[in-house]
Amino acid sequence: MHPSLANSAKNAIPLHAVRAKDARGWLARQKRAGLVTASGFAGALGTLAALPDARGGIAAWVLGLGDTSDGFALAAAAEKLPAGVYRLGEVPDFCGGVNGALAWTMGGYGFARYRKTAVRKARLVLPGGVDGEEISRIADNLFLARDLINTPANDMGPAELEAAARSLAKQHGAKVSVVSGANLKKHYPLIAAVGQGSDRAPRLIEFVWGKPGAPRVTLVGKGVCFDSGGYDLKPSAAMLIMKKDMGGAACALAVAGMVMGAKLNLRLRVLIPAVENSVSGRAMRPGDVFTSRKGLSVEIGNTDAEGRLVLADALSDADDEAPDLLIDIATLTGAARAATGMELPPFFTDDEKLAADLARLGKAVQDPVWRLPLWRGYEDTISSRVADLNNNPAYSYAGAITAALFLNRFVSKTKSWVHLDIPAWIDRARPGRPIGGEANSARALYALLKERYGR
Repeated sequence: MHPSLANSAKNAIPLHAVRAKDARGWLARQKRAGLVTASGFAGALGTLAALPDARGGIAAWVLGLGDTSDGFALAAAAEKLPAGVYRLGEVPDFCGGVNGALAWTMGGYGFARYRKTAVRKARLVLPGGVDGEEISRIADNLFLARDLINTPANDMGPAELEAAARSLAKQHGAKVSVVSGANLKKHYPLIAAVGQGSDRAPRLIEFVWGKPGAPRVTLVGKGVCFDSGGYDLKPSAAMLIMKKDMGGAACALAVAGMVMGAKLNLRLRVLIPAVENSVSGRAMRPGDVFTSRKGLSVEIGNTDAEGRLVLADALSDADDEAPDLLIDIATLTGAARAATGMELPPFFTDDEKLAADLARLGKAVQDPVWRLPLWRGYEDTISSRVADLNNNPAYSYAGAITAALFLNRFVSKTKSWVHLDIPAWIDRARPGRPIGGEANSARALYALLKERYGR
């Protein structure tokens, strides 16, 4: 079980949580709450106050929730309380039970690879009826994804991403294979083209887990370990957090870790095209044409639209197997961020039931996603005068949709496909979610797979 959780409630200090509108009335019902009231505690979001006991010690703590209904609100207490063991007292339903336990564990996250960070020693007694192993499984895999995304590109290239995938696969007994070099250029020419400008060799990472006869689910995660934009060079400000451009791969690994740890009844395949998009004499150029794994020729209209290229070859491979469900996850377009912001990733699918289930479960686990249309009216924008497709749409709007339409050209045999365009980043700190890498949609996807393929 996660070290931030405890089984024994012996000597545990109660932790209450109140909304701002209820704080005055709640305090009026507590013994010896005069000092708390006098201190100005009014239930503001993230504020903490200690209720004294008869001997001057601490009888309980109370956390202010402001006017939020955020299930992660309890993470603020984990981030601030001193070392000790705590148990949930009076808390609203939205931050109790599973939500409270997961929020507490997420409040203990810190990226400590390059500097020492304070070890948080506050522990929460597992609420009744909550599966501590499940909470730990989710938190540990979210932490894995955050760590991978937060690691700078000098320490997180294609080889290091491969090592992370191998480590996770080994932990669960999955079978790993990697294609690189001449074989990559032969079988995955678009992946090779994007990575050819870097001294760090591109590769396709694959692992397979589960019984061959079980329903087939394939995850494809974009693994662009750094994106300079290539010859269509990004401005420096846009490059500052491009270490996160492998966030789709990190998210796919997080989902895979949850699925394998829970031993869901499915046959899981994970494909990660891992590359660095660099500028050099070997790099692909605007106007170059490459023939994809599927046989479709692609004109390079913009070297900064590289994510859809590496995904195209990986999706084509995944589609050859005609899985029951194919999910791709990518930090693909700025247009997605313009449309729905950093906290509500869009997704695209033609499967109505899948769309409804994913939206419903994302809301239920407070990992929201929002459906955008695969609007076929924009299909002509990805055409080319010299090739089958152009990776740079001849249209200045709807960039997330046209990118999804490009990917959809490489999926034809799969029973059900969904594409998620995630930021993989948190740009404003909130409880349990510090600024930095994030596995957006990982919990929603795991909830979907658990509902469909749970034992």
